[in-house]
Amino acid sequence: MRTVRCLTLMVALAISAPVVVPTSDLAAQSRQEMSDGAWPEADPADVESIDAIIAALYDVISGPIGEKRDWDRFRSLFVPDARLIPTGQGQGDGPVYQMLTPDEYETTAAAFLEERGFFETETARTLEMFGHVAHAFSTYDSRWKEDDPEPFDRGINSIQLMHDGERWAIMNIFWAAESAGLTIPERYKTSRRPDR
Repeated sequence: MRTVRCLTLMVALAISAPVVVPTSDLAAQSRQEMSDGAWPEADPADVESIDAIIAALYDVISGPIGEKRDWDRFRSLFVPDARLIPTGQGQGDGPVYQMLTPDEYETTAAAFLEERGFFETETARTLEMFGHVAHAFSTYDSRWKEDDPEPFDRGINSIQLMHDGERWAIMNIFWAAESAGLTIPERYKTSRRPDR
């Protein structure tokens, strides 16, 4: 009986084992999808470093009332199947989330950002890196006008990035804003970066 269980477990593991695709193949596929004409090409200056791509991200969504955002530039910072995941406190006891593609984020946010005006700035960053993978905990302030004395919102963007050998690209952004009982810890109010 024990032998049958072991064989069953081995078969189950073999069937469920993830398919591992070499990173170089993924990078080539990603670059192909990003250059096939359906996805905007990034300005090399926007994607040459983690600092550059995060600065471009905040810059492209920010602007005064009446200013259209450059959504091609926005999309160019991401891989085509990236996800943007806002979270919040639900009506019940737990948090809620919504998963959006870059295109769906544009559809959801474009009119609001243009009609209301919106400026988001990074105030601190905790960065972790391993090989071609990077994770930035990017603390932010949001204001309706660039010169508002106080932000109306603060939070943390959890930004996952990958370097494909040629450029940095955003894989996902998963974020939470401060709310009742949830404030930004002191350790995320100052920047920390890995030793290089």
